[in-house]
Amino acid sequence: MSAVSGGKKILLATMSLGIGGAETHITELARELTARGYGVAVVSAGGVYVSDITGCGAKHYFAPLNTRRPRDMARAFVALARLMRTEKYDIVHAHARIPAFLCGLLRPLYGFRFVTTAHGVFSVRGLSKTLTNWGEKTLAVSEDIKAYLLKNYRVKSENITVTVNGVNTDRFSPEVSGKRVRHELGIPASAPVIVNVSRLDKTHSDPAAAVRALIEAAPGLARAIPELRVVIVGGGDAEYEFRETAARVNAESGREVVTLTGARTDINGFLAACDLFVGVSRAALEAAACGKPVVLAGSEGYLGVLAEDTLERAVATNFACRGYRETSAERLGEDIAEFFRDFGTPGFDARAARLGAFGRELVSSSYSVARMADDAQRVYAALDTPRRVVMSGYYGFGNAGDDAIMQAVYASITGAWANTEITVLSKNPRATRERYGCAAVNRFNPVCVFRALRRCDALVFGGGSLLQDYTSTRSLLYYLAVLSLARALRRRVMIYSNGIGPVTREKNRRRVRRAVESADIVTLRDAHSRAELVSMGVTREDITVTSDPVFTLAVPDAGERREILKSLGLDGQRPFVVISARKWGADDGFISELARFGDMVTSDLGFDVLLLPMHPSGDAAVCRALAEKMSRRTVAPTGELTLREYFGIIGEAEFAVSMRLHTLIFAARTGTPSLGIDVDPKLRAYLETLGLPSLGVPEEFDAPRALGLARGVSENRAEISDRLTRLAGEYGRRAQLDAKLLAGMPAGKKARPRRRTHSPR
Repeated sequence: MSAVSGGKKILLATMSLGIGGAETHITELARELTARGYGVAVVSAGGVYVSDITGCGAKHYFAPLNTRRPRDMARAFVALARLMRTEKYDIVHAHARIPAFLCGLLRPLYGFRFVTTAHGVFSVRGLSKTLTNWGEKTLAVSEDIKAYLLKNYRVKSENITVTVNGVNTDRFSPEVSGKRVRHELGIPASAPVIVNVSRLDKTHSDPAAAVRALIEAAPGLARAIPELRVVIVGGGDAEYEFRETAARVNAESGREVVTLTGARTDINGFLAACDLFVGVSRAALEAAACGKPVVLAGSEGYLGVLAEDTLERAVATNFACRGYRETSAERLGEDIAEFFRDFGTPGFDARAARLGAFGRELVSSSYSVARMADDAQRVYAALDTPRRVVMSGYYGFGNAGDDAIMQAVYASITGAWANTEITVLSKNPRATRERYGCAAVNRFNPVCVFRALRRCDALVFGGGSLLQDYTSTRSLLYYLAVLSLARALRRRVMIYSNGIGPVTREKNRRRVRRAVESADIVTLRDAHSRAELVSMGVTREDITVTSDPVFTLAVPDAGERREILKSLGLDGQRPFVVISARKWGADDGFISELARFGDMVTSDLGFDVLLLPMHPSGDAAVCRALAEKMSRRTVAPTGELTLREYFGIIGEAEFAVSMRLHTLIFAARTGTPSLGIDVDPKLRAYLETLGLPSLGVPEEFDAPRALGLARGVSENRAEISDRLTRLAGEYGRRAQLDAKLLAGMPAGKKARPRRRTHSPR
């Protein structure tokens, strides 16, 4: 291992560092890994990004890895062998077929660990398939490339990790100005501009189809859209052909419509200068990061405007449109003309801003450079000895919210801390194993719990509100016992995104204070919980407030949500609201008033009411009682729901009304407005944080007042939904920190605490 504190010595091997998506990927990965403390070097045939590599503190070495000529491959082999011998790299990470093949030949000689990244699909015929080595672990930049590896090379699924083309959201940002580029190209500030970024190289998937379609569509677009300019950025051996075509288009139009810039590295400036980006893959994500609307059009297919309804298909193909309809000048021209239909009006500006904000949030939340480096780091760690984690929480009770927490925490840990074996303490271990595919033991079997903790490296406690006596002191004592046993066994402990309180009994408050003070890492899901700990006398200053883990979960898109409703036999044609009720007290006066409110929602607002039990064993009876008291029609799902089905139902609702915290969190995650009924302090604090209406405590619930608040939410749904979507993205990013803190936890047992030699005064 390298002496560098942050990690090991890593060699990134690629063909070249010229203009291209894979080359930018490698440059950003080298920059981020270097910043994280790894000793990074890149070996390639050189190119425009070499200065970026050396400028970030990484090293660059030359080897002719960009050609299959036997003489050059022999020279590259010798250069690689010299590097392995002198630098002694811990991990070699190859990013193209030739570098991977040559590094694979050297691995038995030098013993390094070997990782590859698949950036695209390649020929699998004859010698091409023979000259391929996918290493011990493989990163694939999309799901369809993973499927290609499984089908054509029989790489084991467990050895493939799907990653992203991470975009530097500081460099590619709405804050970047395009004035310099417009001035350079002589484009007025008022002129509409389309930008395409492509590598114009015939040997790389022939970009001619997409670029030619754009140039062919340009004359008609120029006639329909005054002052329109089409700017194509990129170079290669097909560039001359396109320059000739562009010259003919410009001559026919009587002005410059199409401009080819050649290869450039200041791509962010060109994206900042445009009103619409047309293209695919990494360049499309960079444009989205700049807050620009995107039309996905490439050589391998066409999807049209990047929006909610095309997102799932775009993600599945890494924004390359593989397998979809062919890009044509006619289709592309129609979509561009429709996009610019009301250019220069407030309506156009608002629509473009919405599409731009959608793309920016998408990249920021799911396609950052940090995420890309996290994936690589996780794969590197998977080559080491596995770590064992025990998860303790309110798991296995059939509560949708707590099961969602379990899935989110499980996915976040395995995503950030590779080669991790996780065991869940569950009330129903068989159901947990069968439904979620994770190891589980009975949380109430002391022998099983002891064995799991004795074998583990760390206990992950949470999330959820576990440290509270609002439910009962017995529940609190159970969780404190698990924490005490982990401490007695000298295991690392992380209190993971917990909600604290209420803890009302003084003795219990002292117990919670001791437990929190003794944990290795403490993160909380809200500031209210930190204030509660401070009131108990907790003095540690390293407590981090993140957010609920559920905000990290992926949610179904609009098309999938509609399919979910159909599969559950629900009428997705009529608008509906969700009411999520739970048992509250012995008097059914509240249920009667809630039923009255439900009838008003149908009669006054015109919405169906869908009754959704989040904890079926306890909530289903309440929902039945509520339905019986309502005179208007209600709908309800039948059978046990999956997490995606809960998200699908709530995501399609006009708004949600809930007595359960995680109904409100599910709603925020899907951008659905909600109103809460104050059954406990954590729900009240959540409503205040998101600025959502409270319908008061059950004992004071008033149907006409609730209807007035619901009407206001419905009338302002779009505005509230946009705000919730932005907040959910921010909370998701915060929640990712929990697993990163866990991954940075020291390995090995904790030292035994010193024995006191005298009593404290």
